[in-house]
Amino acid sequence: MPSSIDPPSASRVAGPGDLETVTTIITLAFAEDPVWGPAFARAPSPVARSSIWRSYLGALLRFPWTWLSAGDEAASVWVPPGEEEMTDDQWDGFVALMREHLGPDAGRVVALFERFEAAHPRDEPHYYLSLLGTHPDHRGAGHGMRLLADNLARIDAEGMPAYLESTNPGNDGRYGRLGFEAVGSFEGFVTGSVITTMWRPARH
Repeated sequence: MPSSIDPPSASRVAGPGDLETVTTIITLAFAEDPVWGPAFARAPSPVARSSIWRSYLGALLRFPWTWLSAGDEAASVWVPPGEEEMTDDQWDGFVALMREHLGPDAGRVVALFERFEAAHPRDEPHYYLSLLGTHPDHRGAGHGMRLLADNLARIDAEGMPAYLESTNPGNDGRYGRLGFEAVGSFEGFVTGSVITTMWRPARH
């Protein structure tokens, strides 16, 4: 099914020098997310929340699959086929940072990450979209979906499927228009919140 969203005129792979840009976009984009907003709510300051995201994003920048839109309005963070989000050492450091900043909520956030891991499909190699966010100053102009469409065109060229978890039900339809189908769900951080797992078959 071809996308009705045209790819952006330009996007680029983020490198180590873009960590602060990507961190700012993701921190602000997910500040009011139904899952990640409450999960990081106990962080004592915006700086502390940013430091948590920076630790996670820094680990994923070891792959050449974090992307920025042409004007740095949006960021997408992918894990390539056959790879893990974090090494054991990176995960240990990330958990220690969450315990430092989130106090009694840290254990619940670790359990949330474990639910993400348990729901993740393992039967078929795929690209995993961990995060997609647009800076609040640029919301509503389609930057995020155009960036995602561009990423998917590259994935299609490799004949690979893609997977994501939608933490905001308002985005499920947008992902559906790009070919993702809901395949399951699990509980978010707050009782009653739902995270939808979505799969996009390979295009040949």
